[in-house]
Amino acid sequence: MGKVLVKNVVKRQKGFLYYVDGKGNVCEAKMARGGKKKKRK
Repeated sequence: MGKVLVKNVVKRQKGFLYYVDGKGNVCEAKMARGGKKKKRK
């Protein structure tokens, strides 16, 4: 299980996934789906 080292360092946006890569960098990737709520008919 991972540990939180520092909080609130990266400003997160809806629809993006954030992770730490092998070099220790924080990376941002657009999610295939998510971030937007569907409208009900």
